[in-house]
Amino acid sequence: MLDRRKSGRVLIGTSGWHYASWRGPFFPTGLMLKHQLQFYASQFETVELNGVFYRMPTEQAVEGWRDQTSNNFVFAWKASKYITHWKRLSEQSANSLALMEQRIALLGSKAGPVLFQLPPNFSADADRLKRFLRGLSRRHRCVFEFRHPSWYSAETFKILARHNVALCISDHHDAPSPWEQTADFVYLRGHGPGGRYRGHYSAATLTTWAERIAAWRASGSDVFVYFDNDQKSAAPLDAAKLRASSDEASAAPRRTARR
Repeated sequence: MLDRRKSGRVLIGTSGWHYASWRGPFFPTGLMLKHQLQFYASQFETVELNGVFYRMPTEQAVEGWRDQTSNNFVFAWKASKYITHWKRLSEQSANSLALMEQRIALLGSKAGPVLFQLPPNFSADADRLKRFLRGLSRRHRCVFEFRHPSWYSAETFKILARHNVALCISDHHDAPSPWEQTADFVYLRGHGPGGRYRGHYSAATLTTWAERIAAWRASGSDVFVYFDNDQKSAAPLDAAKLRASSDEASAAPRRTARR
């Protein structure tokens, strides 16, 4: 019997695009830096804005990203480290959250999930997480990537689920996460084999990911995947491979159902 629930959308890309080692293997040789996003957007439908974690972009920069991409392009936004690392989700980050919201609004319909990546020395604090989530805007889907293993508990997952906030499924070496879905969408970050930003994933690993993605998609969940193994252009090549594998895995049930 066919499952008639609406399938989710699968968006696969990379974390950032400004990497010198991508010139040649990914970006055409001689491509001007100001045209890199346009080229990237011709290959992928989404990108995770990683540089905004370190410095808040100008309004003009954000408007430029918006205008250089197609109507269906999606930008995931990595929240400022001022919020996650310096103020550590405290009430003192309110002004930074408001400024971030103002910048994200400039993306219009292209604004995607907002990722909050906590530092490895930030251990589980359920009360602080609850207070922070209660004050978050509900304009965007939100995601939390934990870098201390103490966060991976039933209590944390329950808190996230109550607010429809996704646990970032991450293989970072500090604290690789369980494959736990806590929201009506899924957010996956690949930091490379061993979680250290380098190296290509094996075909077997990408096939396994593709099968999981196909299952999430079939259940109606949108899935966002970003590769952060940026060294030597591994990220865009792995993203393209996973997209092809994901398309094939998603098509397999449909082919079976027609038989």
